Amino acid sequence: MDFVKQLGVRGLNHLIGSEPWAQDRLRKHAGAQLLIQAGPIFSVRLGVDHAGLFHLAAGVDEPDVRLTLPPDVPIRALLDRDNLFSSVKLEGSVDVAESLAFVFRNLEWDIEADLAGLIGDIPAHRLVRIGRSLAGSLRRGAGNALANVREYAVEESDLLPGKDDLSTFGNAVNALRDDVARLEKRLSRI
Repeated sequence: MDFVKQLGVRGLNHLIGSEPWAQDRLRKHAGAQLLIQAGPIFSVRLGVDHAGLFHLAAGVDEPDVRLTLPPDVPIRALLDRDNLFSSVKLEGSVDVAESLAFVFRNLEWDIEADLAGLIGDIPAHRLVRIGRSLAGSLRRGAGNALANVREYAVEESDLLPGKDDLSTFGNAVNALRDDVARLEKRLSRI
């Protein structure tokens, strides 16, 4: 697992190293520690060094920032990447958390530039275009599959109530509440 964490840190540092603004923003928080947790099975502690890059950190002290990812982060990363950051919970130092949030939100991987260094500009451009098309197709396919499961659960199998059923139930509960309130008033007058 340490190898996977180290590989992730190297990838993250590669992205940060390609964006000088990100390194400058993180350099201000040299020595800060970040704890990333995703459920009970994944936890990694990172430190910010003087170059504005991350390293695996050890320690038992309270981190400067705690970043808690939702359990469905892999699905959100695939289907709803734009709203992924709104589901992440940040705790700790406001300055460090704000800088980290800004960097993570605005950091983008220029995969085409990295591939161009390995295989050339034209093949890299074509591969990235094919990859984006494939990723879009996968997202649409997964979204359609989820919509089909939802439709089956609500419309065909009656496993879940539909909007109309919920609205009818809510109206019935409100009417019952009003009837009980009227009955209580009548009983209090007796």
